[in-house]
Amino acid sequence: MKELLLQTAKRTGLVDADELAQFLSESGGRGRLDEVLLSCPYFTEDAVLKLFAEALGWEFLSEIPEKLVPTEFVESVPATYAQHHYLIGIRREQDNGELVVVLSKPLDADLLDNVSKMTGLPVRPAVSTRTTITSAIDTAYEQRSTVIEEVAEELDSQNLDQLVDEVGTSDDLLDVVNRPPVIRLVNDVLFRALQLRASDVHAHPYETKIQIRYRVDGILYDVLSLNRNVLPLIISRIKVMAGMDIAERRMPQDGRCSVRLGQREVDLRVSTVPTSYGERAVLRILDKSTGIFTLDELGMWEDDLKVFDSLLRRAHGVIFVTGPTGSGKSTTLYASLNRLNSSEKNVITIEDPIEYQLGGISQIQVASKKGMTFATALRHVLRQDPDVIMVGEVRDIETARMAIQSSLTGHLVFSTLHTNDSAGAISRLLDLGVEPYLASSSLIAILAQRLVRRICPECRQAYEPALNELRELGLEPKTARKRNGDGKFYLGAGCEKCFHTGYRGRTGIYELLMINEQIQDQIYKQETAGAIKRAALDGGMKTLRMDGARKVLAGVTTISEVLRVTQADVV
Repeated sequence: MKELLLQTAKRTGLVDADELAQFLSESGGRGRLDEVLLSCPYFTEDAVLKLFAEALGWEFLSEIPEKLVPTEFVESVPATYAQHHYLIGIRREQDNGELVVVLSKPLDADLLDNVSKMTGLPVRPAVSTRTTITSAIDTAYEQRSTVIEEVAEELDSQNLDQLVDEVGTSDDLLDVVNRPPVIRLVNDVLFRALQLRASDVHAHPYETKIQIRYRVDGILYDVLSLNRNVLPLIISRIKVMAGMDIAERRMPQDGRCSVRLGQREVDLRVSTVPTSYGERAVLRILDKSTGIFTLDELGMWEDDLKVFDSLLRRAHGVIFVTGPTGSGKSTTLYASLNRLNSSEKNVITIEDPIEYQLGGISQIQVASKKGMTFATALRHVLRQDPDVIMVGEVRDIETARMAIQSSLTGHLVFSTLHTNDSAGAISRLLDLGVEPYLASSSLIAILAQRLVRRICPECRQAYEPALNELRELGLEPKTARKRNGDGKFYLGAGCEKCFHTGYRGRTGIYELLMINEQIQDQIYKQETAGAIKRAALDGGMKTLRMDGARKVLAGVTTISEVLRVTQADVV
């Protein structure tokens, strides 16, 4: 084999033949040839595998499309086995029915024998890199059908004591082989949630059943009903995963944990509360693999984005992001900090809880029980010589005053408020007890936002909206068609890709209120939110509904979506 590899290297130039000869003579008989060469610092994994493929007359795959992996392989070979040995089965050969098995270690003949026994098929080898194979494994096993209904039937005889022994620090949801039924059930519920891009999983007990519900793109869907008897098992399993007390059933509890889906790491924030029919659990899913959005990906209209981007270069002042729970405020703040993150600035955040880790930024977790509130943390942060401070939420007068005073001493401060629109944030601050002169001199902008669902690109089709719908959105039919690119309005018909909802993914709609001299004067005089909003509109501000209308005309979302999340513009 050594001689064959040397001849192939000389013929093809895939690796330097002299370096290969020298390395082979020095390595002697240290192990199997493929393992020795793959650990060699002189050659890349890609080059070594191509050399083996050329020498042995095998196929080398630079990528493995998900459609190539047959169901026979996924159903017969456990995900953990494929992951551990870096192998994946692809297409069946038409002439002889052979299964092509892609390996990352070309000379490991035992693996081929084992896969042949598991699948009951003749096999033929091919090679690819570990990264390519791992990606194919994750995609292939994510496509497998879940077996929630079957597993639920096995649970009647399940012993609760088994749960404690079975939990790991970071469970792989693909690993369901030989696991107790309750663990397989909870894993499958989470697995299906990730398939559907759900942000939350609800286990809701009723008198006669348990309803499993998923929140997908902000909307709750009932996906599964289970027998009422399995509630203690499911709740106990969830508590064990999240490190909570399974014996405590009369008090609310919070916990968190991580699970894996192949190579994807997913954080879960778990909350349980007692109800009249038993404990209810909600799991918030934070998928680390999605990463943090950039400002350009949030869906801001170009003119708003330019203005907001210019605010990030300001040396001091307060920027508030407002909206109800689940409107994407944290995502906007993270995107803003990501844009700011540089070696020239000291950026510190105070959060409850820390949702995503940001590189190069110091993040502080609030711990109210230990006396570490937003206000006390902010007081200490000011001694850390920060340039930019992010306060997760302004909940009280002390935090509001500290945030505003921080901006007056030369810091750029970001925070969030729970108000319906941008002008309402000013009224909220004054109601909390912030002095008008402090608010008017420190505020530089308020960004109100909502999330609307995007029309599914796979099943998007034109339709004729009702006249009252257009007028409710603030559009006149004739002028709307002129402003619209192709004169058409769109909605999603529903398909498999969007799970027959007509929507896939979400985008933001925004209302950016810039604090100019006129509005500063109005804040100082404590004028109403309505008066401030009128002045902002005269200055060119677009309301949430106006921005939604722009996105309807651009074919991004539907009229009904914008009407669902926004209020009528009454000024």
